[in-house]
Amino acid sequence: MAKAPILTPQADDFPRWYQDLINKAELADNGPVRGTMVIRPYGYGLWERMQQEMDARIKDAGASNAYFPLFIPQSYLTREAEHVEGFAPELAVVTHGGGKELEEPVVVRPTSETIINDYFSKWVQSYRDLPLLINQWANVVRWEMRPRVFLRTTEFLWQEGHTAHATYEDAREYAAYIHKEVYADFMINVLGIDVVLGRKTPKERFAGAINTLTLEGMMGDGKALQMGTSHELGQNFAKAFNTSYLSKDGKQELVWQTSWGSSTRMVGGLIMSHGDDNGLRVPPRLAPVQAVVLAIKGDDAVIAKVREIGDQLKAAGIRVQVDDRTDTPFGRRAVDWELKGVPVRIEVGPRDLENGTAMLARRIPGGKEAVRIDELVALLPKVLEEDQALLLAQSRERRESRTSDVKTIEEAAEAAVAGGWARIRWADLGPEGEAKLAEQAVTVRCLVGEDGSVPESDDAPGAIAIVARAY
Repeated sequence: MAKAPILTPQADDFPRWYQDLINKAELADNGPVRGTMVIRPYGYGLWERMQQEMDARIKDAGASNAYFPLFIPQSYLTREAEHVEGFAPELAVVTHGGGKELEEPVVVRPTSETIINDYFSKWVQSYRDLPLLINQWANVVRWEMRPRVFLRTTEFLWQEGHTAHATYEDAREYAAYIHKEVYADFMINVLGIDVVLGRKTPKERFAGAINTLTLEGMMGDGKALQMGTSHELGQNFAKAFNTSYLSKDGKQELVWQTSWGSSTRMVGGLIMSHGDDNGLRVPPRLAPVQAVVLAIKGDDAVIAKVREIGDQLKAAGIRVQVDDRTDTPFGRRAVDWELKGVPVRIEVGPRDLENGTAMLARRIPGGKEAVRIDELVALLPKVLEEDQALLLAQSRERRESRTSDVKTIEEAAEAAVAGGWARIRWADLGPEGEAKLAEQAVTVRCLVGEDGSVPESDDAPGAIAIVARAY
C-alpha cells in the first residue's frame, strides 16, 4: 500500500494544502478567539527577517520609527467620513474598561491615520517641519468574517508609514518611491515574488485616499494576493484634523499626506508562491536558516565535524543551524527541514567523513550531490544565489504563462475563474464591467500601462486592467 502523503497535494485541494503546510511546518496555530492566530517560532522567524529587510529600506527612504496607542477615541474616526465608512464593518469597539462604562467608546486600532494626524497637527507648525516621515511596527484589528491564517485574520502584524509634505508633488513622489524602491525591491529581490505594480481603481482604493498604488502577486493556484499598498491621501485627513503649516510665504497651508503598509499577509504570499507538495521553499535571501548541517548518526567524529562545518559557514556569513539530534531518526529530521523549506541541507555520516565529502541537498531545485567538505564555504554562496534567482524566475514564468489578453468582460471572467489572470483594456471594461465581474467574485486587481508602468491617473489612455480572483 502506498504511503499517504504528508501534505494534501496542491492539485487536489490547494486551500487544504496551505493549511496542512502551516501546521506541519510549525508556522502558526489558530488563536482561541475566532480569526486570531498564534505565530510559532519558525513562522515568526520568517516575519522577523521580513521586518529586518523592510525596516532597512524604510529607513533608507528617510522615515523614522515611532509608536502610537492601540486605542483610538471613536470620535477620531468620524472626522473623515469616507474613512469611517470604509472601516465601519471591521471595527472592534471597547465600551467598558476598569469595570465601568467609558465616557467615550474607543476603537481598537484598524489603522492609524486618524490618531497620527491628531499628533501631526501638533508637531507640524512650519515648512521647516516638513516632510515629516514616520513608520510604525504594530498590530491592528479588523474584524474578519472569513479568516484564514496569515491571509485574513482579525488581528495581524504590520508596518504602517505615515507622512506629511508641503506639496502635492512631494507627497505623490514619496508614495511612488515607497511603492517601487521599498516594497517592490523587497518583494522581488528578497521574497522572490514577481509582483505587478499598478494603480487601484476608484472602487478598490483605500478609504479616504485619492490614489492607491498596489503590488499584486500570483499565487500557486493562479489567484492574486495584494502584497502591499501605498496611498496618496491628498489633503483629506489634513482638513479633518487641521494639519497645517506656515509656508515660506507666510501663509497657512494644509499638508499633503501619504500612508503605506505591508503585513504578515506576506508570509501567506511566501507560502502560496513558492511552496510545493513537499512543503515550503524559502528564498535564501530571506531564510532565517539558509543551511542546516545534519549529523546522520551519533558518531563522535561526525558530531564534531558537523559542528566544525557549522562554525565555518557561520564565520562566512551564512545563517546556519547544526542539527545533531541523533536521538531522533535522520529521515524524520530531513523531512522536517524539507517541510520548513530551508534552502540547503548538508548531510554528514561516517562514510562521508571517510571520503572527505558531504551530501548537499538543495530544497529549491531539488536533488542531492556529494561535495567536498573543504569546498562548502566557497560553494554555498553561489548555490544560494542560484536558487534565489530560480524562485523569481519560476514566479515570473507562472504569472506570464497564466495571464491572457482578452477583449470582453466574459472572456476576462472566464480566464479568472479558470485559475489565471486576464488583461483587458480599462476603456473596454470600465466601472460597469468591474461591477459585473464582482458578481462572479472576480475583481480588477489594478490598472497598468501598456508598457507595464503605473498609470498617472484613473483614466489614463491605454490603461490595462488586471483581472483575477483574489485572496
